[in-house]
Amino acid sequence: MRCDQDRDSHPDFLVNVGSRRQRRVFTPLVPDAHDVSDLRESLELKNAVSCRLSTSNTTMTSADGMTHAPKSKPVAVCAPGEFQIAAVSLDHGHIHGQCNGLIEAGATLTRVYDPDPQKVAQFIKAYPQAKPARSEAEILEDPAIKLVAAAAIPNLRAALGIRVMRAGKDYFTDKTPMTTLAQLADAKAAVDETKRKYMVYYSERLHVECAVLAGQLISEGAIGKVINVIGTGPHRLGKGRPAWFFDHEQYGGILCDIGSHQAEQFLSFTGSKDATVVASHRGNFGNPEHPELEDFGDATLLGDSGATGYFRIDWFTPAGLRSWGDGRCFVIGTAGYLEMRKYIDVAQEKPDGDQLFVVDAQGERRISCAGKVGFPFFGQLIRDCLDRTETAMSQAHAFKAAEICLRAQAQSVRIAAPTA
Repeated sequence: MRCDQDRDSHPDFLVNVGSRRQRRVFTPLVPDAHDVSDLRESLELKNAVSCRLSTSNTTMTSADGMTHAPKSKPVAVCAPGEFQIAAVSLDHGHIHGQCNGLIEAGATLTRVYDPDPQKVAQFIKAYPQAKPARSEAEILEDPAIKLVAAAAIPNLRAALGIRVMRAGKDYFTDKTPMTTLAQLADAKAAVDETKRKYMVYYSERLHVECAVLAGQLISEGAIGKVINVIGTGPHRLGKGRPAWFFDHEQYGGILCDIGSHQAEQFLSFTGSKDATVVASHRGNFGNPEHPELEDFGDATLLGDSGATGYFRIDWFTPAGLRSWGDGRCFVIGTAGYLEMRKYIDVAQEKPDGDQLFVVDAQGERRISCAGKVGFPFFGQLIRDCLDRTETAMSQAHAFKAAEICLRAQAQSVRIAAPTA
């Protein structure tokens, strides 16, 4: 395998980009020449296939999104022990995805803390190298720890992040990074005060290989100027959700919560620095026993780049789907368009996710991205923390995505379930 520096000349990834850009060694990988014959078949448009499914030959990718934790091949960007991290507040399963990405990029996970010893015990089963701390303060006072990863209850994430940054450490939180605009203002002030990072695990772009490759192609001009993005983020509600999940004050609302992924990818794919929420809606259509739960939401956005966007999010993934959610994204440009099928390719014998469809003047291509692209964000984040740079994601971008979803939530119109 070789690094992405050579992709501009690769026959399966050829795009007109003008002068080539140099990239760091931990950017995603693409095939060497001897891999091309194996990959080419997956890049060509396939004929229609039978939808006959053999469930005995397929497996559910994850019961629900809360336990979804991608893994990739390790590509260390630092020396062993150079970048020590800790995990705290294990309230959401995304902490596993956060830690996986950082460890694969070379981070050393040394400590873990949660007030619930059962959560700590389960975490240590997955990461036996992590030693339990007696308190949060013990982690914050450890000078060797450079970053704290956390997946706290959403309305507690900002306060935790401020404590982490004031202790001189960078902070990496699960989405949504906060639940109110007042919390956002406090977090911004703490970043200005401490000069630490408040980074966010927007996993539906950062930890999905087809989305990573789509972002690269867009930045290289493969589909021209982006004019519209449509995102869908269905999730499976499942069973065993914690009580905070159904408490509006604690989780912040559906647009604030899983809508944050959509706001972030809109900004990223369109190159927008800001966006106006043109309209937004929320509702509880199928869960009257949980009156504070919002199981549906949507929003229309207008970016300062001139691009428009629409996203729909919900908790209605049916039991028959072999994944926790059929997340998709469509990006329309002036010279072509892309479709991402992130977690499943429905009605296929092998319902593999990470499928990217590219249509442009040269034709139609289907790219199976799993295991071929990687997750550059985590290595870039580690180097940013060590070098005090901004290559993984700017702080302004992380906060702007949060602001957009918070404004969408705040101004949303509650709608009733459709009548029969």
